[in-house]
Amino acid sequence: MADRGVADRAVTGAGDGRLWPMTSSTAAKGTRRETVVGIGAGATELGTNDMVLNIGPQHPSTHGVLRIKLRLDGELITAAEPVIGYMHRGAEKLFEARDYRQIIMLANRHDWLSAFANELGVVLGVERMLGMEVPERATWTRTLLAELNRVLNHLMFLGSYPLELGGITPVFHAFAEREQLQSLMEEASGGRMHFMFNRVGGLKEDLPAGWYDRARAAVAAVRGRMPVFDDLVLGNEIFRARTRGVGVLAPETVQAYGASGPIARACGLDFDLRRDETYLSYGELGDVLRVVTREEGDCLARFECLLDQSHNSLDLADACLDRIAGLAPGPVNQRLPKVLKAPEGQTYTWTENPLGINGYYLVSHGDKTPWRLKLRSASFNNIQLLGELLPGTLVADMVAILGSLFFVVGDIDK
Repeated sequence: MADRGVADRAVTGAGDGRLWPMTSSTAAKGTRRETVVGIGAGATELGTNDMVLNIGPQHPSTHGVLRIKLRLDGELITAAEPVIGYMHRGAEKLFEARDYRQIIMLANRHDWLSAFANELGVVLGVERMLGMEVPERATWTRTLLAELNRVLNHLMFLGSYPLELGGITPVFHAFAEREQLQSLMEEASGGRMHFMFNRVGGLKEDLPAGWYDRARAAVAAVRGRMPVFDDLVLGNEIFRARTRGVGVLAPETVQAYGASGPIARACGLDFDLRRDETYLSYGELGDVLRVVTREEGDCLARFECLLDQSHNSLDLADACLDRIAGLAPGPVNQRLPKVLKAPEGQTYTWTENPLGINGYYLVSHGDKTPWRLKLRSASFNNIQLLGELLPGTLVADMVAILGSLFFVVGDIDK
């Protein structure tokens, strides 16, 4: 009899006419056993194999390539391993082959949704090494643009996350609001996606005439339409059913993996560098800056943190505009030598990027290029949580959990 490890078959017993299960004599050793009810005979076991399922990788020409190796017992995930490195381009080694002006261009590309914030960490580190004082107008404008960039980043996930769960409408609203802020950033910097507006010592140039008024109008317009996410998404019972109580993270797990940003704050970790190790002008915005936290730690809490943080960033942008309006005209940068060299030494600069903590460890030997520039990206740590989150959950919940981690693949692979 050839049974190939398939389900046990029932045969008629010779004595009493009942059906008795016949166990396969060639069932594979070490396979998982499942219980099957036999007719009139109680229960027996069915030999089954765990299945390995690859989620991705997608085609390498897409914007980001991630592979997740799942081990399944039926519909239950028993193990998960994120496989990264498909986009690796050696950004840190490229930093060491470029001078301090050129590395800004490289820095804004690893998280392409947070380009302005990426630039900030580099220039703040070099300015600290040089002991350079940045003009007040540049500092406030940097703070303003950083918060507008934060909203740009969050709107992408506020629209795409419901889309991954089957809701197509929110992404159209998100991109309409992003377009308004994207045009504003493009007018200021000349770059649509990679702004390249920061410079060591300040900003590339002053902003165009009338830009601050247009910025105020754009912020007001976006704020007026943000409630659509409260009503259309958070008010949707299907969305809440798919996310509430799903993918729950404990604060201890988040701390162990070094995760940060909205993901960490969604499970009660009240930490934000803008408040706790203040930089730029955030120290003067304590009455406006609000660190958004939740206690539940599930997918819904992570989405709520992202949405509430977007509201607060718009408030911070308004506060920056008010302060800039009261400043006297002045420069937005410092004059630099033709060849810029950082003195010998080292420094670590970290900032609160939209997706979490972004850090640069800079080592200089006194040359015009960094001797070492190590990047600590938020998405790299955050994505490691999948190995803890996915085991024990169903395949149907995998997309909901994966989308709620809010990562950019370039920020993982560097």
